[in-house]
Amino acid sequence: MNKLTVICVGRLKEKYLTEAVGEYAKRIGRFSRLELVEVKDEPTAAGAEARVLEREGERIISRIPAQSYVVALCVEGRQMSSTELAEKMRTLSLSGSGHMTVIIGGSLGLSEEVKKRAQLRLSFSRMTFPHQLMRVILLEQLYRALTINNNVKYHK
Repeated sequence: MNKLTVICVGRLKEKYLTEAVGEYAKRIGRFSRLELVEVKDEPTAAGAEARVLEREGERIISRIPAQSYVVALCVEGRQMSSTELAEKMRTLSLSGSGHMTVIIGGSLGLSEEVKKRAQLRLSFSRMTFPHQLMRVILLEQLYRALTINNNVKYHK
């Protein structure tokens, strides 16, 4: 994979999460260019959930690079093993789509427009994870997939 873009709603606040993201970003840099994009999150108010998703979705869509293969993380998405994700990334690279964008929504998830824009809806679990922690989990899995595809001992 030539380039990975990760679009996230909101900023990381906890130092331990920022450090973990930094560590995996450094590791990924050995194999691929990585761009981390944060878009502003909307304050949530009772009854305004649809508007929050719409605004966040507009910000996300405006930051999706042209010609990128788009993956939306959402609970109703397809579950894959680490090796299946690696194979998907390898196949994309071989087919000429060397740029993958992965989107992590905010606390309310992703708008339908963002999900429609994605070529793949991916779920890491039926469980719900904090969207800030999901960045660390995602980057670790992207790193794992890259090590699998580059025959580097990491994946067990």
